[in-house]
Amino acid sequence: MSDPAPETVVCSAKGCRVTAVWVLAWNNPKLHTPERRKTWVACEDHREHLSTFLSVRGFLRDVVPLAEWEAGRASAADR
Repeated sequence: MSDPAPETVVCSAKGCRVTAVWVLAWNNPKLHTPERRKTWVACEDHREHLSTFLSVRGFLRDVVPLAEWEAGRASAADR
């Protein structure tokens, strides 16, 4: 029996169906504790737009390649 195909992660920009390659980690300091991270994912074309949207509001904390983010989550799960 083969492993299921990996799930495609789609860009968070409204109406975009392109595969995401970036993770935008953010939080709203009025609602979330400082260590809490919510995420949006972005394709190459929408990375800057979504980053700017979050930055203007003071929410953006980090922008990381999706593969790196997933590798970090996998290694944390192994602990």
